[in-house]
Amino acid sequence: MTERKGKLFLIPSPLGENDPAEVIPAPVLASLEGFKTFVVEEVRTARRYLSRAGLKGKIGELRFFELNEHTDQATIEGYLKLFEAGDVALISEAGLPAVADPGAQLVALAHRHGIEVVPAVGPSSLMLALMASGLNGQSFAFCGYIPAKTEERRSRLRTLEKVSGQLKQTQILIETPYRNDSLFADILAVCNASTRVCVAANITMPDAYIKTKKVSEWKKEGLTIGKRPCVFLILA
Repeated sequence: MTERKGKLFLIPSPLGENDPAEVIPAPVLASLEGFKTFVVEEVRTARRYLSRAGLKGKIGELRFFELNEHTDQATIEGYLKLFEAGDVALISEAGLPAVADPGAQLVALAHRHGIEVVPAVGPSSLMLALMASGLNGQSFAFCGYIPAKTEERRSRLRTLEKVSGQLKQTQILIETPYRNDSLFADILAVCNASTRVCVAANITMPDAYIKTKKVSEWKKEGLTIGKRPCVFLILA
């Protein structure tokens, strides 16, 4: 049986192009120098992050392996061999690895094979949005992406609003940035006037926008979100 020496470290990344030191704890940034092997969602982005995080000039010494929505299961299974040489760091495009992120497949692989998983502290757009929303932080559900087609999406929104009202539970949604405004329009079209909706865009960035209003108030104010990374929260 092959001996595996390494652990899987889950390394957070900034939610935008800001200085990593603004949002990533210093001990986490310092730990990056100890890794030679990285599994990342997108190599170019990861290289840029690591350069800003203090590894500029050392990137050429590192090994990068991609894990994203296009990575097949056989390739992921093959990453098991990486742990024979030592620790492996997982970096996502989503802030926290394995949360709304394909990196969860590597974490599951590690657990199946008895590899220790070590999460590091960093920013979660979902939790930061919930913190700042003023909605129910005692009971909430992350619903991820909902259908992109208008009628299917509106049907799902009606269901989520109903569940929210029954359980007094905050529903948390995300969307591909170019569909932000269409999702927001559908929320306003199908949800009750008294339902509260929080829009949290570009969290941790200098132009962060976080507001919670009733649907009736949003309809009066109007909002164009654009392609900013955004979290939507709904409480009926």
